[in-house]
Amino acid sequence: MNDDIQQSVVAEESPRIPEVLPVLPLRDLVVYPYVIQPLSASREKSIFAIDAALVESRMILLLSQKETEVDEPGPSEMYRVGTAAIIMRILKLPDGRLRTLVQGLQRVRVEYFTETAPYLKAKVEPIIECDPSERSIELDATIRSVKQSLEKAVALGKSLPHEVLVIAANLDNPGRLADLVASNLDIKPQQMQDVLEIADTFQRLKKIHEFLLREIELLEVQQKIAMEARGEMDKSQREYYLRQQLKAIQTELGEGNELAEEIDGYRAKLADLKVPEEAMVEIERNIKKLERMHPDSSETAVTRTYLEWMTEMPWSLTSEDNLDLTKAKQVLEDDHYGLDKIKERLVEYLAVRKLNPDQKGTILCFVGPPGTGKTSLGRSVARALGRKFARISLGGVHDESEIRGHRRTYVGAMPGRVVQALHQVKTMNPVIMLDEVDKIGRDMRGDPSAALLEVLDPEQNNTFRDNYMNVPVDLSQVLFLANANELDPIQPAFKDRMEVIRLHSYTLEEKLGIARKHLLPRQVERNGVTSKHVAFTDKGLTALIQGYTREAGVRQLEREIGAALRKIARKVAEGALSKRFTLTDRNLHELLGPVAYLQDERLKSPRIGVVTGLAWTSTGGDVLFVEALKMPGKGNLLLTGQLGDVMKESAKAALSYIRSRGGEFDIDPKIFQETDIHIHFPEGAIPKDGPSAGLAMATVLLSALKGIRVKNTVAMTGEIDLRGDALPIGGLKEKALAALRAGVFEIIIPAANLKDLEEIGAEVREQLVFHPVRHVEEVFQLALVDWTYPNRGKKTKKGK
Repeated sequence: MNDDIQQSVVAEESPRIPEVLPVLPLRDLVVYPYVIQPLSASREKSIFAIDAALVESRMILLLSQKETEVDEPGPSEMYRVGTAAIIMRILKLPDGRLRTLVQGLQRVRVEYFTETAPYLKAKVEPIIECDPSERSIELDATIRSVKQSLEKAVALGKSLPHEVLVIAANLDNPGRLADLVASNLDIKPQQMQDVLEIADTFQRLKKIHEFLLREIELLEVQQKIAMEARGEMDKSQREYYLRQQLKAIQTELGEGNELAEEIDGYRAKLADLKVPEEAMVEIERNIKKLERMHPDSSETAVTRTYLEWMTEMPWSLTSEDNLDLTKAKQVLEDDHYGLDKIKERLVEYLAVRKLNPDQKGTILCFVGPPGTGKTSLGRSVARALGRKFARISLGGVHDESEIRGHRRTYVGAMPGRVVQALHQVKTMNPVIMLDEVDKIGRDMRGDPSAALLEVLDPEQNNTFRDNYMNVPVDLSQVLFLANANELDPIQPAFKDRMEVIRLHSYTLEEKLGIARKHLLPRQVERNGVTSKHVAFTDKGLTALIQGYTREAGVRQLEREIGAALRKIARKVAEGALSKRFTLTDRNLHELLGPVAYLQDERLKSPRIGVVTGLAWTSTGGDVLFVEALKMPGKGNLLLTGQLGDVMKESAKAALSYIRSRGGEFDIDPKIFQETDIHIHFPEGAIPKDGPSAGLAMATVLLSALKGIRVKNTVAMTGEIDLRGDALPIGGLKEKALAALRAGVFEIIIPAANLKDLEEIGAEVREQLVFHPVRHVEEVFQLALVDWTYPNRGKKTKKGK
């Protein structure tokens, strides 16, 4: 009911107020005495009340509602203190509403309501205002302060009619002044009602003074904000004018608008691409946003970078696959020596893609020691298919954002490595090698392996959403390959999405072939020498491999060949080489210095308490001697050589087995209480662990306790349980090569590992004799010199 407010003050004289008055409910409004207020009435009861007031005395009771949402308020929903007013003017509008001009007369209190229909009527009692008995200094000071505050509010921007200021300046009545100021303040309806109900004029004026001071504080803050905004606006306008001038200067110089040129460049790139609908919508949205930006703002730089990534992505570009299997086999043969089973599996993989191009095949994961050609196999697959190749190094990656990308809210945000790889090769169907997936980390920033699950899942990766790009990216055409040195660190769910292909250590013959076919030609070219300057004999290469490298792959071998060729290159450059240098096993030390690695050699003769064991390492196989001796003590078992928990448990299991068969082996039971047994693995600086030394430890324990020599021509590998059964192990090929290097030609293996002999090349198998065993007592027969079972009274047959 509140329209444009016009207030004024009327004369002191007030007509007599009837005891019963019609009630006009007000919403969000309080009318004070001596104030003229325009009102609008549209509710039926309000119109009836106004009509009744006009018929009777033109006086009406103005009461505020407690809840403004109520359309038909009852007695309980009205305040009990209101203002008796007189209707000065009335105007009926065409839509049925009434516009009235009322004048407040006096505060009244409702004793009770006499009628509720068709309109509200109430019996009222005038409220006698309490004026101060005498004028005090405090009252005069408050009146003056209110007037000054009102003027200050107007000066700060408060909108008040001029006549209100004039009337306020001439008022000395505290109650009248308080009502006048209250009717012109922006205070809440509840606070307005509280002022109306204060009969003490001095207290009412003090209350109004508090409201007025708060209003001034608000106006000061508002003015401060407006000044700051105006300052920013002035600065922006100045920058705008300067930019317009700069634009005019650039136009005169023929430089043009760089931002507009960039935007035209983006649109030109899009014209040559078939961009998915969702990506196109996002690109257009950012282009439009860029057009409205200031060229030098930080947000413009972020948007530019984003549009560059989006418009340079190869959304619809793919390379045509070459599925000629003959050519694929030739490429693999040209790039790699040996690895026949690996090549066969890769050709099968390509054959399936040829017959069913839409087949979402298994992701291949190459697992093997360093330097065995895992990454180069990926390059060969890409070359055989005619696809682009990209490598993503995941070693040491801890942040999930490296895969999914960073959100653009961060400074320096970039897409993930998968999207970067597509951007780099400019096709949507490259071969991507995920390098070192076993070395992915995990911390508080997330698990990259978990993020890769979506990337490698053929059912999900067609809608891969990079956090930076914020649009789906189709990875279904990408051929993913992975490589790792070990399988154990790989997350199980991640491992489940890949087919594992194992690469084993190279044999001496394979290393010779790789050196002849690949390493020597590459290093000769790199070092600027030719076949006229240097030649390598087979004996020289063999001596280099055995004396200067100890690895499963060929990286160190290539470095040593490079080092030798650099010496030759220097002689050629200095003119000190008169004829071709032929590198042999006898003059190798002239180029590379003393031998770096002494070859493992077998023991010269059978010995008590020493067994030749075999171990697998990340760089291949190794010969590991196991030593044991007994000494007076209290039955303790001492283990040295920096052994891991698994090997310690294997030693305890082996000792328990020997003790349980003590009577059968004719071992005095007192020995186990009065003798300490010490098992030692040499090279104590190197940590050792793994479940493959149980058979060797059981054999060395029996040898030490019985004083029986162990054959120096036999090596062994295998685990043992408490029943003496031989349990299978891994890394048989590497261990066999280590035995061959050491000159040991008989190897005892668990019978369960017979199937692994196929992984060993025929040229190696022909030089070795493998003895499969199912129980540790078979090992004793094969490894101990002249072994007999004392309590059986007969000598066991020799194993073949």
